[in-house]
Amino acid sequence: MTDELYERLKAYEGRAATTGGVGKDPVNAPMIRHWCEAMGDTNPAYADGPDAIAPPTMLQVWTMAGLSGHRHTGRSDAYDELLALLDGAGCTSVVATDCEQEYVRDLRPGDTVTFDAVIESVSGRKTTKLGTGYFVTTRTDVRTGGDLVGTHRFRILRYAPAKKPGGRRPRPVINRDNAGFWDGVAAHRLLIQRCGGCGTLRFPWLPGCNACGSAEWDTVAASGEGTVYSYVVMHHPPFPAFDPPYAVGLIELAEGVRVISNVIGVPYDKVRIGMPVRLEFLRVDEELELPVFRGGAG
Repeated sequence: MTDELYERLKAYEGRAATTGGVGKDPVNAPMIRHWCEAMGDTNPAYADGPDAIAPPTMLQVWTMAGLSGHRHTGRSDAYDELLALLDGAGCTSVVATDCEQEYVRDLRPGDTVTFDAVIESVSGRKTTKLGTGYFVTTRTDVRTGGDLVGTHRFRILRYAPAKKPGGRRPRPVINRDNAGFWDGVAAHRLLIQRCGGCGTLRFPWLPGCNACGSAEWDTVAASGEGTVYSYVVMHHPPFPAFDPPYAVGLIELAEGVRVISNVIGVPYDKVRIGMPVRLEFLRVDEELELPVFRGGAG
């Protein structure tokens, strides 16, 4: 990877990534319901009815092309050429880094979404713990009936994986809002926040209740019993200190909240939705211990 490559990549800034894209489905109540159930969002504004709206954070959902790809939505040759340049330079791995959204107006069931995307920026060469590569940012303007409803910027890192294998597991980010949770993990307790105002249990930890807004809370310790609510099998990219393939589950605890963690004790291809699991604490290294869930429990 050379400065010459960066100049070639930089030439794609401002070029179209998608022109005249059309959402595969109109905004619709079933997708809104599935989203809200997955997110645990019970806001009545999103409930099915004549005045229902879509959660603003679903903005990107309506532009996704799914497994069939983007050709039918007007994806440009320029974006494919940019990715081909990166592939040719050995930047064959990709990880999404962040998404920024701006909202102009609500989307409602029945709205048809159209969109245009542009390659907004390509960074200079960056060296990260994953490897060396380039950040590529696209900006998508989402419309309905010709009116702008929102904009989202999606940033990926295309990189050549670091050649040195192994390394330490990434450290969790501990702050004043979640330090109590990690204190509980150190004591082999999985602590769930309980609102002091309405008693609602919540996870992950938050500074206030998303049901009633109260800032008062205490904790309850999870029993450790749960089931696999959903899961994914991670194959790529190969991160240092991880050995794919492995299963990551969305675990529904007996207390009713959901936790994301690894499913261990069964082959990754044997994990199933509804599988009973039980909490364990896994010593990763001399400094880090993590809650995980052993499959086939019960």
